[in-house]
This record gives sequence, C-alpha cells and structure tokens, in this order.
Amino acid sequence: MIGALAVLLAFQLVGEVAVQVSGLPAPGPVVGMVLLFLALRWRKALPDALRATAETLLSHLSLLFIPAGVGVIQYGALLADEWLALIAAMVLGTLITVAVTALVMQGVMWIQHRARRG
Repeated sequence: MIGALAVLLAFQLVGEVAVQVSGLPAPGPVVGMVLLFLALRWRKALPDALRATAETLLSHLSLLFIPAGVGVIQYGALLADEWLALIAAMVLGTLITVAVTALVMQGVMWIQHRARRG
C-alpha cells in the first residue's frame, strides 16, 4: 500500500511541477491524474496494489469534506453576503458540466458507432 501511495503522490508531484514549469492553467493534481491515466492506459493493466489503495482511499472519501465543512462555518458571514453569486455560480457550473458531459458522451458514442461500422 505504501508503494501505491508513493506512485499516486509521485504523479501528483509530476503534475504540480509540470504546471509550475509550463504555466498551464490547470491544477497540478489534475495534470498528475491525467498522466497517471495515460500511464495506466499505456501499461494496459491496473496493478492490484494500486487498485486496492485507490479503493481504500475512495471508501474514505467523505473524510475529505470535513475541511470544506469547517470552511463553511468559518466563513459563514462572507457566504451570507455573497449568497446570490454563489448560487448563480453553482447553478451555471452544474448546467455547463451537464452540457459538456452530454456533448462528450455523444462524441464518444459517435466514435464507437463509426468504429463498429468500419
């Protein structure tokens, strides 16, 4: 499990360094996750240790919401002042995410359909 955690953290570090060096407008952990995905696709297999570690982390994912809850309590007055902007951002963000997801899914289905035909 320690080795798999080291792999996950190494990819996060590589992502952080890549963002800092290149100036990409993306979070380092997201870049690291994409690089991990590409490495696993290239390898064509998910190591058992990495699978077990990922499943363990995902099973405890709710613990990561504790800091967010503390932040909501700590900045309650600011949130009360900016509630309209926050609601608008959440609604628009959700709608945009759903729309982009639907478009990507349509594209993937179209590509799969073409691959089956030809």
